[in-house]
Amino acid sequence: MSGLAVGTIGMVVLLVLLALRIPVALAMFTVGLTGQAILNSPSAAIANLASDTFTLASSAELVVVPLFIFMGNIATETGMSRRLYDAAYALIGRLRGGLAAATVIGCGGFAALSGSSVAAALTMGKVSLKQMDRFGYDKGLSTGAVAAGGTLGILIPPSTGFVIYAILAQESIGRLFLAGVLPGLLLLAMFVGTIMVLCYLDPTKGPEGPRTTGREKLLAMANAAPIIGIILLTIGGIYGGVFSPTEASAVGAGLAILFGLIRRTLTLNAFWKAARSSVVTTAAVMLILISAYTLIPFLALSRIPQSLGAFIVGLDLPVLGVLALMLATYLVMGCFMEGFAMLVLSMPIFYPIVIELGIDPIWFGVLVVLTLEMGLISPPVGINVYIVKSVAPDTSLNQIFRGIMPYLLAMIVTLLVLLAFPGISLWLPNTMIGS
Repeated sequence: MSGLAVGTIGMVVLLVLLALRIPVALAMFTVGLTGQAILNSPSAAIANLASDTFTLASSAELVVVPLFIFMGNIATETGMSRRLYDAAYALIGRLRGGLAAATVIGCGGFAALSGSSVAAALTMGKVSLKQMDRFGYDKGLSTGAVAAGGTLGILIPPSTGFVIYAILAQESIGRLFLAGVLPGLLLLAMFVGTIMVLCYLDPTKGPEGPRTTGREKLLAMANAAPIIGIILLTIGGIYGGVFSPTEASAVGAGLAILFGLIRRTLTLNAFWKAARSSVVTTAAVMLILISAYTLIPFLALSRIPQSLGAFIVGLDLPVLGVLALMLATYLVMGCFMEGFAMLVLSMPIFYPIVIELGIDPIWFGVLVVLTLEMGLISPPVGINVYIVKSVAPDTSLNQIFRGIMPYLLAMIVTLLVLLAFPGISLWLPNTMIGS
């Protein structure tokens, strides 16, 4: 049996395992190791597993994963998300749709602390949904704002999605972080604009909130200032070349701990919960990466990436046509698969095509991560939708899915803008680091 046939069978088996809800890491690991044993030899497969796992585990770049996750968990346990929301709420809460807009802005700020979409949606949902209910906000608008706002966690740096992409593609984490800043802010602005338009067309969806005095605004901003300082120092340090992403993750985690100690919100129990959650999340990410390093050699031996790449190039499509085809594939996969699994499965196939066609891999990374973001709120899986449902049990899934549709449209528009104007993604990394 040819390598291509074995590879095709392996991919079909992998999809079946995923459809049966076998854990992603276990499914990829099983198929990858078995495929290597068939196409190479069992001893070579075991030897590759040992060497690749050690290489991965000893990579200094991977330190950013647990440290940024830990920083986000410390931020959650010490109430930083509440302070960010309160600051946005004090500034724009009185406007039509202002509470929903404040939620999205709070999600954006929290994303810059945690790098986690699920954490952003869960935390901001607990903080803001009751407040929006109290002022009579439409359920679809409010839950949609939380679910969509949470997705900013995978685009606004520090983003775990960018870290995984960088490791799989052997690209610079720092360049990807910088490339995500302007697209992340653009998407945040698109979400806020969507809310304002919806509330302008139907004022009952998001009634005006309470007015706040100048003193209340100043107090809210003062409470949020240290958190904003942590964000600016962490991301700004990378931007200014003061320290690397790995060093920035350590600085950010240290500052988050220091903030919690000074405010006396970081108790021993809170520290333990943050540490335990960080270990569990990091272990899950590492298992997926180890399984990726097992699956990728199998795909290379089967020559599936080369064959599929030759087929796509042979279609003689323009570069934007090939990009559209790949992104459409991600959109479809995002309806049924978890984002990291999509990256691991697709990168060995798509990345060589990207390089062959001369597409900037940093720009492609931003487009891919944004498309993965859309999968977080796309039916029927939509992880963030189920997260919001867990903190809004009185709201039906149908209401939430209907509520996120305008935000999905905003994401599609943002994706088209980034496709049309690559400079939005590339200006910061090219300016600060060089092309």
